[in-house]
Amino acid sequence: MAKKSTRNTREKIIDAAWKLFYRQGYDGTTVEEIIEESGTSRGSFYHYFQGKDALLSTLADVFDRKYEELTETLDPNQDRFEQLMYLNRELFTMLENSISLDLVARLYSSQLITRGDKSLMDHNRIYYRLLRQIVLQGQERGELRGDVTASEVVRVYALCERALIYDWCLSQGDYSLSQYGRTMMPMFLQGFRGKQS
Repeated sequence: MAKKSTRNTREKIIDAAWKLFYRQGYDGTTVEEIIEESGTSRGSFYHYFQGKDALLSTLADVFDRKYEELTETLDPNQDRFEQLMYLNRELFTMLENSISLDLVARLYSSQLITRGDKSLMDHNRIYYRLLRQIVLQGQERGELRGDVTASEVVRVYALCERALIYDWCLSQGDYSLSQYGRTMMPMFLQGFRGKQS
C-alpha cells in the first residue's frame, strides 16, 4: 500500500509540473507552484526531486504513461508493424499538442550531458517493454522478420523516433512532427516487415 501511495505522490508532482511547464513555460514555473498544483508538500517534492531541473528527465515518465494508455486501445488483430506505427503517430501527436518544443529540446540536451542514468535509454521503461512485446508477437506471427532479434528491432525503432524528434527540435518545430513521422517511420522500418505482410 505504501508503494502505491509513493508512486501516486511522485506522479502527482510530475503531472502538475508538466501541466505548468506547458501552460507557463519551464522558466516561468516555480517549485512552489508545482507543490501547490500537485497538492503535495515541500518535503514530498524534495524527497523525489533535487529541484526543478530533475523534473526534465521525467518526460520519459510522461511518454510511458501515454504508452500505457495506448496499450488499451491496440487492436489485437492488427498487424504488429501497424501497431508500432500507431504508437508512433499517437506519441508524436501528443508531443506536438501537449508538450512545448522548448521542453522536449531541454530533455534531449540534458540527456546528452547527463552522467549515469539516462531516462530515455532505460530499457526497463514501459516504452521498451511494450515495444519488445509487440515485436516478439509480430515475429511469432510472421509479420516482422525473425532473423533479427526483437531487441535490435526495438533499438532501431527507438533510434528512429529519437532522430525525428531531435530533428524537429533542431528545426524549431517548423513542420508537423506527427505528419512527418507518419511518412518517415514506415520508410525507415519497412525492412523489418516479415514475408507474410
